[in-house]
Amino acid sequence: MRTIVISGASRGIGQATAERFRRAGDHVYNLDVRPPEGRAEGIMWLEADVADWTAVEAAFAIVHRERERIDVAIANAGISVPHGVLELTETDARRVIDVNLLGVLGMWRCAARSMMSASGGVLLATGSINGHRGFPYYADYNAAKAGIAALCRTFALELSPTVRAACVTPGAVLTPMQLAEYTPEMLADIDARIPSRRHAAPEEIADAFFYLASPEARYMTGQELVLDGGEIAGGTTSDHGTGGTGRAESPPAGTARRDPRGRLDPSLR
Repeated sequence: MRTIVISGASRGIGQATAERFRRAGDHVYNLDVRPPEGRAEGIMWLEADVADWTAVEAAFAIVHRERERIDVAIANAGISVPHGVLELTETDARRVIDVNLLGVLGMWRCAARSMMSASGGVLLATGSINGHRGFPYYADYNAAKAGIAALCRTFALELSPTVRAACVTPGAVLTPMQLAEYTPEMLADIDARIPSRRHAAPEEIADAFFYLASPEARYMTGQELVLDGGEIAGGTTSDHGTGGTGRAESPPAGTARRDPRGRLDPSLR
C-alpha cells in the first residue's frame, strides 16, 4: 500500500488522479488551497499553496509523520491568467511561474529528499502541450510548462537510479472549468480540430499517472508521456496564430480574453 501525495487534487485532473490511486488501495494526500469538490472519502486534504515552499514542507512533514514514507509525488497544481505579451503584468506572470514551475520544483525537491532516504520513489507532474508549441496569450504559462519538462530531465539525471521522474503532458481535457467557461459550440469546434475528434477525460490522464507510478513503467524516467489525441502531430488545431497562416491578434478592448483555440489548459483545476 503506497503513500501518494498530489497537489491540486480538489477537482479536475488532480481529483480524478487521486481517486484512481485511492481505488487501488493507496493512501492519498491532496495538497490544495481549496477543499475538494464533492465527496473525497479516503483522500486526506492538506491545505497548502504550492508556491509557498515552507507550507509544502510542512504538509510533507505531516505525511511523513503519519506514513513514514512517500512513494509517489504528483505536482499537478496549476493556474493560468491569459494575457497578450504587451498587456502581461509582473504580478500575474510571477504568480503563474511561482505556482506552475517553482511549485513543481519545490514539491519535487521536498519529496525527493524523503525518497532518496527511503531508497526509492517516483516524481510525476502535469505538463502541457503548451510547452511544446507557441500558444498566443499564454507566454508565462507556456514557459512554465516547458520548464517542467526540463525539470523532469534534470531530476532524472541527478536522482537515477533511486528515484524516477516523468511528466504527463495532456492536450485538451474536459475538466469542470472547461465546461463552465466554454459553450457547446466552442467545445465542438475544438473537437473538430483534434485528430481524435474529442477532448480527453480527466480519468484518462489519471490512468496515465497511475501507469507511470507503476512497476510497469520502471524503465521510464526523464521523459514526457504526451496524451493529446494527435494534437501536436501537425499544424491542424488552430486558425488563430498556431499552425495557421494568419497573424494572432489580441481581442478587442473590453472583451474577455480566451484561449484562441477555445481550450483551457488541462492542468487548470
